[in-house]
Order: sequence, then structure tokens, then C-alpha cells
Amino acid sequence: MREITYLEAVREAMSQEMRVNEDVFILGEDIGVYGGAFGVTRGMIEEFGPERVRNTPISEAAISGTAVGAALTGMRPILELQFSDFITIAMDNMVNQAAKIRYMYGGKGKVPMVLRTPGGSGTGAAAQHSQSLEAWMAHIPGLKVVQPATAYDAKGLLKAAMDDDNPVIFYEHKLCYKTSSHVPEESYSIPLGKADIKREGTDVTVVATGIMVHKALAACEALEKEGISVELIDPRTLVPFDEEAVVQSVKKTSRLIVVHEAVKRGGFGGEIVSRIAESEAFDYLDAPIKRLGGKAVPIPYNPELEKAAIPQVEDIIEAVKETVNKR
Repeated sequence: MREITYLEAVREAMSQEMRVNEDVFILGEDIGVYGGAFGVTRGMIEEFGPERVRNTPISEAAISGTAVGAALTGMRPILELQFSDFITIAMDNMVNQAAKIRYMYGGKGKVPMVLRTPGGSGTGAAAQHSQSLEAWMAHIPGLKVVQPATAYDAKGLLKAAMDDDNPVIFYEHKLCYKTSSHVPEESYSIPLGKADIKREGTDVTVVATGIMVHKALAACEALEKEGISVELIDPRTLVPFDEEAVVQSVKKTSRLIVVHEAVKRGGFGGEIVSRIAESEAFDYLDAPIKRLGGKAVPIPYNPELEKAAIPQVEDIIEAVKETVNKR
């Protein structure tokens, strides 16, 4: 199986779907000849033309509103927002329209659309272009939230998102774009709501999302050399969330750490912790659950301060050691 980057996997998923389904089209700022802010759609306008790879004005409200309307009339739009921070301008269309219409129409109307957007820090893009706002979207009934960490997962989950008849928010971490993994050439789908055990272990369960999956993997390798076995779970989708996978892992390891880049306060990690606290896995815990998340500050521009604002490999290692040592 060939190895491609996360960025290439996202592009390939869209291209393969557009070749077999004429209802699928892409819209967003600079996605045509320029190829998008991060180059994800590069070359697609040459294959599919400007009718299906549509450049838009600089208006996230207009882009999202157009996508909702197109979805209601039978199309399957994929809109790209250049940075996830800009979803704030599209909130009315996503939260009050896309998320509610199918329910309010009694199932007679559906909104099959995907909102793709790069999120997270690590590129020196500063406070207005580096946020992780996935917990906002996970809070809204009617929206599905996907957060793949690997190229393989990105391609399969995007296929599932494009096939879904509900609005899906698809978060792509900017630092994941250049990572690579083995990805099949053919189209394939990964069910939404199915977690992946990235690494099996026995001493502690770590649930990580987005770029933190890669940092947690590095931490796992370092901890293994010290005789500590970590089971690493990547939920892959926040809504729907695979609670059972985490429950079974915690019952095995008796310890749990949750890590995400988003600000710890109000982050999705709190939702994961509360679910485990309310589940049968709670009685199996031998140590307090630990959460790692970003500090409650805007993401700094300075590279060193930017790193200090979010969990790093060393922070995960320290948290695991503290948790394992609590007998």
C-alpha cells in the first residue's frame, strides 16, 4: 500500500467522490486556481471546472448560507473555511439553520453538507488563526463533528461525511497535513462514531484527539522504554462519540488521561471524563482521571510561547507517570 500525506488523502477523497457523484461540489475562498489556503484543493479546478470548484467572496456567512441552501435542494456541498476560527462568522447558518432544519421539518428536509476547516496552532498564525473550537460544535444537536489525526483516517472519514445526510464539521489540524500514512488507492469509508486504538497497552488509557494523537504516540514510545504500557485511543469523531471503546479500555487499565489541544476549560475532554464517571468503568479506576488541555490564553504568536500554551510530549509523559504511580 502506498504512503501519502494527510493533505493528499483529503484531496483524493473529494476527487474520487466528485468523479462518481455529480451532486458533490466544493466552494470556498481561493480554492480554485490558488488551491486553497493550505493547497488541499490544488489541481481540482483543472479536473472539475469552476462550476464544481467554486471560488467565493470573502464571506463565511455567504459561503455557509449558500451551502445550506444547496444541500436543501439536493446538492451535496463541501465548503472550505480557510481557518477554523472563521466559523464564528458562519455560526448562524451552521447552528440555527443546518443543525436544526431536518428536525424542524420532521425529517422531510435534509442538509447533506460537509464543512471542512483547518484548525489548531503550531504554525505561528497567532490568536485569530490558531484556535481549536471543536467543543463548540460538539455542543450543538444536529451537527456531527469529525477530527481525524492520520491520512488513512482522514480519507475514510471524509468519505463517510460526504455520504451522510446530516451536516458534518470536519476538522483538519494544520500540522497533520504533512504527516503521512499508508492509504488505499480505492475509495473507502470509516464509520462515524468508531474509535481507533492506535496503540494497545495495559497500565493506563490515554484518549487523544487531533494533533495530540501524534504527540501521545511519541510519549507512548518514550514511556515504553521505562516499562510503562499505554493504551492510546483516538476517538476520530466527537459526535457521534465511541464511549464504549473508552469504557472497555479503562476497565482494562484502571487509569485514564484525556488530552486535547483546545483550551482545557470547557473542552471536549470534560465530556469524555463525565461519561466515564457515569459509566461502569468508574468503579475500575485506581487513580483520579487527569485532563490535559490548552491554557486559557489566546494562542501567542511567539513560537516558544505558542508551544507553552498547549500540551507537549513531555507534558503527556509527566501526566502518565503521575497517574501510574498513584496506586
